[in-house]
Amino acid sequence: MRLKNALKNLRKDANLTQQQLGDLVEVSRKTINTVENRVFYPSTFLSLKLAKALNVKVEDIFWLADSAESPEP
Repeated sequence: MRLKNALKNLRKDANLTQQQLGDLVEVSRKTINTVENRVFYPSTFLSLKLAKALNVKVEDIFWLADSAESPEP
């Protein structure tokens, strides 16, 4: 199983830059970038802060995907 996320799409839907979202959740723009690109997996605390900032549930941002699923573009 792999951890997938929709952070980039949700951030863009909220009309936020990586820097603006980072400021809201008190992390750097680079942290937001690495989460969006699945280089870094956030802590539960950061995941909850992201969900609150975007006004969504954590599971709307992150989910476990079967390794048989087709890769994201």
